[in-house]
Amino acid sequence: MSQRISQVDAFTDRPFAGNPAGVCVLDRPADPRWMQEIAAEMNLSETAFVVPIEGGSRFQLRWFTPNTEVDLCGHATLATAHVLWEEGHLAADQPACFETRSGRLSARLGTHGIELDFPREAIATEITSATEWATLRAAIPAPIRFAGRNRFDVLVELEDEETLVSLQPDFRKVAELECRGVIVTSPSTDPAFDFASRFFAPRLAVDEDPVCGSAHCCLGPYWAEKLGRNELVGHQRSRRGGVVRIRTASDRVFLIGRAVTVLRGEWSGLAVSDRGDGR
Repeated sequence: MSQRISQVDAFTDRPFAGNPAGVCVLDRPADPRWMQEIAAEMNLSETAFVVPIEGGSRFQLRWFTPNTEVDLCGHATLATAHVLWEEGHLAADQPACFETRSGRLSARLGTHGIELDFPREAIATEITSATEWATLRAAIPAPIRFAGRNRFDVLVELEDEETLVSLQPDFRKVAELECRGVIVTSPSTDPAFDFASRFFAPRLAVDEDPVCGSAHCCLGPYWAEKLGRNELVGHQRSRRGGVVRIRTASDRVFLIGRAVTVLRGEWSGLAVSDRGDGR
């Protein structure tokens, strides 16, 4: 029996924009090595694997880049929720509840698209080490206003959006930093948006992530404090581009976006196996 898979463009309302994610809806847990092989074959920023948990709208959710499993992923969670509603695994008025490596996450359909309830990942410390600053300046060759880190990433604020868009990072140096990836951000020149960003994660085999939802768990609180309001709109300025609406709370961040299914297929002869080697 074959395994179905969908590819969904997340944080966009049109195909071939936003961030593509693979979504496998499984009927039982799979061997992690098998999931890693599928993610490597898909070669997307992340591929999500979701398994129903007895009790209706609860699911186990895991995310894999082409080379590793990750603790938190926004765009693939949004893509997964989209598939669950689109394929009838959930009714449109049912929220999706996910058990993950970052605790319980949820998604619901709202006025502006799918709303994700995620943990707040605000900056915990400002970078002060001279050694780390030297690596950071080599990795991000542009004037840096601020640099700090949370439990996942380093966040860097640049002076303006033009510098952000033209930035050519040194990915080898980015990978030398002790973090998942580097979030680079600036004020937006477009009045439709509050800030702009890009995200680089060469350690995960993703040099530039088209639209990183989990990075906005940090960007939201960062810009909310700077701008003095808790509802924001972010514009990720990758080649594909994407839009993330954000609402911040004391310990949570709500990420809102749309998604579009661009293809559906199946892995012929590669169904979930009971064999320990994952094949």
